[in-house]
Amino acid sequence: MPVNGWTPTTNLQDMIKISAVIITYNEEKNIARCLASLQKVADDIVVVDSFSSDRTEELVKAAGARFVAHAFDGHIQQKNWAISQAKYPHVLSLDADEALDPDLEAAILAIKENWTADGYRLNRLTNYCGKWIRHGLWYPDRKLRLWDSRKGAWGGQNPHDTFIMEKESTIQDLPGHLLHYSIYTFDEHIAQIRKFTDISSKAAFENGKRSSYFKLLFSPFLKFIRAYVFRLGFLDGKEGWMIARWSAHATYLKYRKLMKLQRS
Repeated sequence: MPVNGWTPTTNLQDMIKISAVIITYNEEKNIARCLASLQKVADDIVVVDSFSSDRTEELVKAAGARFVAHAFDGHIQQKNWAISQAKYPHVLSLDADEALDPDLEAAILAIKENWTADGYRLNRLTNYCGKWIRHGLWYPDRKLRLWDSRKGAWGGQNPHDTFIMEKESTIQDLPGHLLHYSIYTFDEHIAQIRKFTDISSKAAFENGKRSSYFKLLFSPFLKFIRAYVFRLGFLDGKEGWMIARWSAHATYLKYRKLMKLQRS
């Protein structure tokens, strides 16, 4: 049956069973919504938690999901370990602040009956301070989040992980949206930038990357122009301006912190 204009093509096997995998740390604000959106599509839900101090564990168990505590050693490392806890090889990976919308839920239910690719990309739609962002660098934002875990692993550079599949793997896009309740306040965005630039600058330094005055001066400017002008971020109003501005600031901080590491 077509789902929102998209129809699976070839019937390869009987109904696929899917394990939904989520990593958490103090996610009581988001986790219930995330888990509720998975109830119809996931045959197994496992939450790998980094010893939260809030009600995350309570909420996970109340939703009937498996809860596993594991020390955090980086986003990539934690997500790869979490996959090892899944009951089934076909894995749907979500962050705690994400949820499936009805169209995406229907598309995943359809491919469970007709799995035709090695992996599937989901289009993430981000809510920023109460506004859904449909332009700039944040949309469209396709993420490879549903795959046969035997054909890849998490990689990239912390904290910006990505699932890397084997060569020749087939990947398809699904309709609908992965709803991302990312940032609730501007202050929260600033705090996130400080945290993530600490992680990313350290990871870049360890991977042999280096900063320069050229990067420090021009990369933030180019980031802003790309986000606000070329990718039409201005169409998202005040929020589009704030995202472009703080994205540029994050780029500046990353290179400034990397330069400090070079000199230490």
